[in-house]
Amino acid sequence: SRMRRLGMMLSSCRSHNHLALVDVKGFDPSDVSVVVKDGKVTVSAEHKEEHNTLLGKTCNYRKFMKEFSLPPGVDEDEVTYSV
Repeated sequence: SRMRRLGMMLSSCRSHNHLALVDVKGFDPSDVSVVVKDGKVTVSAEHKEEHNTLLGKTCNYRKFMKEFSLPPGVDEDEVTYSV
């Protein structure tokens, strides 16, 4: 599986830039969610795989969450991110 990184550029109204890189290796971009709310950035990812085998059904499940507090002066509406 390829390594994927979520790069979030946090920009304040004073033109200061902040960058947070989160390693989301093992997750597809569609598995990753980013929420900016209440002065925090929450990055989460969830992936579930089910396989039928001769012995029955197997399930692989992975979940990840990381939360950052926005620096003082950063406007939530100006936060951008990409996967």
